[in-house]
Amino acid sequence: MSTTRQHPPGDLGREPDEAGPASPVPAERQWRTLSLGQVSGIVPTARDFARQALHDWGWLPASTADRRAAAEDVLLVVSELVTNACLHAEGPEELRIGRSPKALRVEVVDRGAGQPAPRTPHRAGRPGGHGMFIVQRLCLDWGVLRTADAPGKTVWAELAAPA
Repeated sequence: MSTTRQHPPGDLGREPDEAGPASPVPAERQWRTLSLGQVSGIVPTARDFARQALHDWGWLPASTADRRAAAEDVLLVVSELVTNACLHAEGPEELRIGRSPKALRVEVVDRGAGQPAPRTPHRAGRPGGHGMFIVQRLCLDWGVLRTADAPGKTVWAELAAPA
C-alpha cells in the first residue's frame, strides 16, 4: 500500500519517521510511502514503486541524458538501500521517497541495529560491500536516524534534482 503526503505551506515539521529534532520541511515536499513488510520480490517492487514516483513527478520519461542519469541514480540508490536492509537488518519495513524542487530523499526503515557504512578502503575487485560506497558517491548526503522508543532505524539519502 502506498500513500502520498504533502506538508502544508510553511509547515515546520519532521521527516516522516518523526525521529530527531524538528527541521524545516520544504512546503513543496511530497512523499510517497510503500510498506514492504509482507512483500515478496522486495527489491524489484521498491524499484517499480520509485520508477512510478519518478514518472508521476516528471523525472521520467527523461528528456535529456542528464535527466535519465539522475533517474537511474535514484533507482540504484533505492536498490542499494533496500538490499542492505534485506542483507543486514532483518528486511525493510518501509520505503519513503520525498521530492522537493531541489532534491529527492530516499528513506528505508528497517528493524536492524547495525550501522551502515561504506567499506573502507574500498576495493573495486572485492565482492560485496559496495552498496553504501555507491550511495555515498551518488548522493548529496546520507545518514541514519535511530528510533528512540523502538528497535530499528531509518537510512536516508538525498540526491540532487535534475536541472
